[in-house]
Amino acid sequence: MIDVVVVDDHPVVRQGVALMLQSQDDIHVVAAASSAGEAVAAVAEHHPHVVLMDLSMPGRDGVSATAEIVGLHLDAAVVALTSFSDQDRILDVLDAGAVGYLLKDSDPDDIVEAVRAAARGESPLHPKAARVLLTRGSARRPTPAVDLTEREREVLTLLVRGLTNGQIARRLGITERTVKGHLTNAFATLGVNDRTSAALWAQEHLVGR
Repeated sequence: MIDVVVVDDHPVVRQGVALMLQSQDDIHVVAAASSAGEAVAAVAEHHPHVVLMDLSMPGRDGVSATAEIVGLHLDAAVVALTSFSDQDRILDVLDAGAVGYLLKDSDPDDIVEAVRAAARGESPLHPKAARVLLTRGSARRPTPAVDLTEREREVLTLLVRGLTNGQIARRLGITERTVKGHLTNAFATLGVNDRTSAALWAQEHLVGR
Protein backbone atom coordinates (compact mmCIF):
# COMPACT_ATOMS: atom_id res chain seq x y z
CA MET A 1 0.00 0.00 0.00
CA ILE A 2 1.30 3.45 -0.96
CA ASP A 3 0.71 6.03 1.78
CA VAL A 4 0.20 9.55 0.43
CA VAL A 5 -0.12 13.05 1.88
CA VAL A 6 -1.97 15.54 -0.35
CA VAL A 7 -1.07 19.22 0.10
CA ASP A 8 -3.15 22.03 -1.41
CA ASP A 9 -4.64 25.21 0.02
CA HIS A 10 -7.79 24.95 -2.12
CA PRO A 11 -10.33 22.63 -0.44
CA VAL A 12 -11.94 21.50 -3.69
CA VAL A 13 -8.60 20.53 -5.25
CA ARG A 14 -7.31 18.95 -2.05
CA GLN A 15 -10.42 16.86 -1.48
CA GLY A 16 -10.78 15.97 -5.15
CA VAL A 17 -7.24 14.68 -5.47
CA ALA A 18 -7.53 12.81 -2.17
CA LEU A 19 -10.76 11.10 -3.23
CA MET A 20 -9.32 10.18 -6.61
CA LEU A 21 -6.26 8.58 -5.05
CA GLN A 22 -8.23 6.92 -2.28
CA SER A 23 -10.34 5.12 -4.89
CA GLN A 24 -7.26 3.12 -5.94
CA ASP A 25 -6.76 -0.28 -4.31
CA ASP A 26 -3.03 0.27 -3.78
CA ILE A 27 -3.08 3.90 -2.52
CA HIS A 28 -4.04 5.20 0.92
CA VAL A 29 -4.30 8.93 1.61
CA VAL A 30 -3.10 9.23 5.21
CA ALA A 31 -3.53 13.01 5.45
CA ALA A 32 -4.59 16.11 3.53
CA ALA A 33 -2.87 19.39 4.42
CA SER A 34 -3.80 22.96 3.52
CA SER A 35 -0.51 24.69 4.34
CA ALA A 36 3.23 24.16 4.45
CA GLY A 37 3.19 23.79 8.22
CA GLU A 38 0.40 21.20 8.12
CA ALA A 39 2.26 19.33 5.39
CA VAL A 40 5.47 19.03 7.39
CA ALA A 41 3.55 17.97 10.50
CA ALA A 42 1.59 15.35 8.53
CA VAL A 43 4.75 13.86 7.03
CA ALA A 44 6.45 13.74 10.42
CA GLU A 45 3.44 11.97 11.89
CA HIS A 46 2.49 9.53 9.13
CA HIS A 47 5.81 8.85 7.32
CA PRO A 48 4.15 8.61 3.87
CA HIS A 49 5.77 7.16 0.78
CA VAL A 50 4.69 10.08 -1.43
CA VAL A 51 3.72 13.73 -0.91
CA LEU A 52 1.79 15.61 -3.59
CA MET A 53 2.87 19.20 -2.96
CA ASP A 54 1.13 22.36 -4.16
CA LEU A 55 3.67 25.10 -4.86
CA SER A 56 1.56 28.23 -4.44
CA MET A 57 0.14 28.61 -0.93
CA PRO A 58 -0.34 31.57 1.42
CA GLY A 59 2.57 32.13 3.78
CA ARG A 60 5.27 29.52 3.27
CA ASP A 61 5.15 28.01 -0.20
CA GLY A 62 5.56 24.45 -1.37
CA VAL A 63 9.25 24.90 -2.10
CA SER A 64 9.98 25.71 1.54
CA ALA A 65 7.82 22.82 2.72
CA THR A 66 9.56 20.44 0.33
CA ALA A 67 13.00 21.41 1.62
CA GLU A 68 11.90 20.86 5.22
CA ILE A 69 10.28 17.51 4.43
CA VAL A 70 13.37 16.30 2.60
CA GLY A 71 15.41 17.45 5.59
CA LEU A 72 13.46 15.08 7.84
CA HIS A 73 15.15 12.13 6.03
CA LEU A 74 12.00 10.01 6.18
CA ASP A 75 12.28 8.85 2.54
CA ALA A 76 9.07 10.61 1.54
CA ALA A 77 9.11 11.29 -2.21
CA VAL A 78 7.79 14.80 -2.87
CA VAL A 79 6.09 15.42 -6.21
CA ALA A 80 5.13 19.00 -7.02
CA LEU A 81 1.53 19.45 -8.16
CA THR A 82 1.01 22.92 -9.58
CA SER A 83 -1.02 25.00 -12.01
CA PHE A 84 2.10 26.83 -13.15
CA SER A 85 4.86 25.73 -15.51
CA ASP A 86 7.22 28.69 -15.11
CA GLN A 87 10.83 27.65 -15.13
CA ASP A 88 12.01 29.28 -11.91
CA ARG A 89 9.31 27.75 -9.74
CA ILE A 90 9.89 24.25 -11.12
CA LEU A 91 13.65 24.47 -10.78
CA ASP A 92 13.32 25.77 -7.23
CA VAL A 93 11.23 22.84 -6.05
CA LEU A 94 13.47 20.29 -7.77
CA ASP A 95 16.51 21.91 -6.19
CA ALA A 96 14.69 21.69 -2.84
CA GLY A 97 14.54 17.92 -3.25
CA ALA A 98 11.31 17.12 -5.10
CA VAL A 99 11.60 13.99 -7.24
CA GLY A 100 9.23 15.20 -9.93
CA TYR A 101 6.41 17.54 -10.85
CA LEU A 102 2.95 17.45 -12.36
CA LEU A 103 0.54 20.04 -13.66
CA LYS A 104 -2.97 20.16 -12.27
CA ASP A 105 -4.42 19.82 -15.76
CA SER A 106 -2.91 16.33 -15.99
CA ASP A 107 -5.19 13.44 -16.75
CA PRO A 108 -6.32 11.81 -13.45
CA ASP A 109 -4.82 8.49 -14.54
CA ASP A 110 -1.46 10.21 -15.07
CA ILE A 111 -1.53 11.60 -11.53
CA VAL A 112 -2.29 8.17 -10.13
CA GLU A 113 0.51 6.60 -12.17
CA ALA A 114 2.88 9.38 -11.09
CA VAL A 115 2.22 8.55 -7.44
CA ARG A 116 3.02 4.91 -8.13
CA ALA A 117 6.14 5.87 -10.07
CA ALA A 118 7.40 8.10 -7.24
CA ALA A 119 6.80 5.29 -4.75
CA ARG A 120 8.94 3.03 -6.96
CA GLY A 121 11.79 5.52 -6.80
CA GLU A 122 11.16 7.07 -10.21
CA SER A 123 10.76 10.74 -11.13
CA PRO A 124 7.41 11.50 -12.77
CA LEU A 125 7.68 14.50 -15.09
CA HIS A 126 4.74 16.13 -16.84
CA PRO A 127 5.71 16.54 -20.54
CA LYS A 128 4.32 20.08 -20.80
CA ALA A 129 6.23 21.26 -17.75
CA ALA A 130 9.31 19.31 -18.82
CA ARG A 131 9.57 21.36 -22.00
CA VAL A 132 9.78 24.49 -19.89
CA LEU A 133 12.34 23.00 -17.54
CA LEU A 134 14.49 21.74 -20.38
CA THR A 135 15.01 25.25 -21.76
CA ARG A 136 17.18 26.29 -18.84
CA GLY A 137 20.69 27.52 -19.59
CA SER A 138 23.42 25.18 -20.75
CA ALA A 139 25.54 26.18 -17.76
CA ARG A 140 23.29 23.98 -15.61
CA ARG A 141 23.40 21.03 -18.00
CA PRO A 142 25.76 18.06 -17.72
CA THR A 143 28.73 17.73 -20.04
CA PRO A 144 27.85 15.80 -23.22
CA ALA A 145 28.86 12.15 -23.30
CA VAL A 146 29.91 10.13 -26.33
CA ASP A 147 29.81 6.52 -25.11
CA LEU A 148 26.08 5.85 -24.77
CA THR A 149 24.77 2.69 -26.41
CA GLU A 150 21.95 2.93 -28.93
CA ARG A 151 19.52 1.40 -26.42
CA GLU A 152 20.57 3.87 -23.72
CA ARG A 153 19.87 6.69 -26.18
CA GLU A 154 16.43 5.25 -26.90
CA VAL A 155 15.64 5.03 -23.19
CA LEU A 156 16.79 8.61 -22.58
CA THR A 157 14.73 9.89 -25.51
CA LEU A 158 11.60 8.32 -24.02
CA LEU A 159 12.56 9.69 -20.60
CA VAL A 160 12.41 13.21 -22.05
CA ARG A 161 8.79 12.55 -23.05
CA GLY A 162 7.91 11.95 -19.40
CA LEU A 163 7.46 8.18 -19.62
CA THR A 164 7.92 6.07 -16.49
CA ASN A 165 10.23 3.06 -16.42
CA GLY A 166 7.24 0.77 -16.91
CA GLN A 167 6.00 2.73 -19.90
CA ILE A 168 9.48 2.76 -21.46
CA ALA A 169 9.75 -0.99 -20.96
CA ARG A 170 6.44 -1.59 -22.74
CA ARG A 171 7.36 0.78 -25.56
CA LEU A 172 10.70 -0.95 -26.21
CA GLY A 173 9.56 -4.50 -25.49
CA ILE A 174 12.01 -5.02 -22.63
CA THR A 175 11.65 -5.55 -18.89
CA GLU A 176 11.42 -2.72 -16.38
CA ARG A 177 14.54 -4.09 -14.70
CA THR A 178 16.41 -3.77 -17.99
CA VAL A 179 15.24 -0.15 -18.31
CA LYS A 180 16.60 0.59 -14.84
CA GLY A 181 19.90 -0.99 -15.84
CA HIS A 182 20.16 1.17 -18.95
CA LEU A 183 19.39 4.29 -16.93
CA THR A 184 21.96 3.41 -14.28
CA ASN A 185 24.62 2.96 -16.96
CA ALA A 186 23.57 6.16 -18.73
CA PHE A 187 23.67 8.15 -15.47
CA ALA A 188 27.23 6.93 -14.84
CA THR A 189 28.31 7.78 -18.38
CA LEU A 190 26.77 11.27 -18.22
CA GLY A 191 28.03 11.92 -14.70
CA VAL A 192 24.55 12.68 -13.33
CA ASN A 193 22.62 11.34 -10.35
CA ASP A 194 18.97 11.77 -11.27
CA ARG A 195 16.41 11.48 -14.05
CA THR A 196 15.91 15.22 -14.38
CA SER A 197 19.57 15.90 -15.16
CA ALA A 198 19.65 12.99 -17.60
CA ALA A 199 16.50 14.30 -19.30
CA LEU A 200 18.07 17.75 -19.61
CA TRP A 201 21.11 16.26 -21.34
CA ALA A 202 18.96 14.14 -23.63
CA GLN A 203 16.74 17.07 -24.59
CA GLU A 204 19.75 19.13 -25.71
CA HIS A 205 21.90 16.42 -27.27
CA LEU A 206 19.43 13.78 -28.52
CA VAL A 207 15.97 15.28 -28.98
CA GLY A 208 16.85 18.91 -29.56
CA ARG A 209 19.51 18.54 -32.19
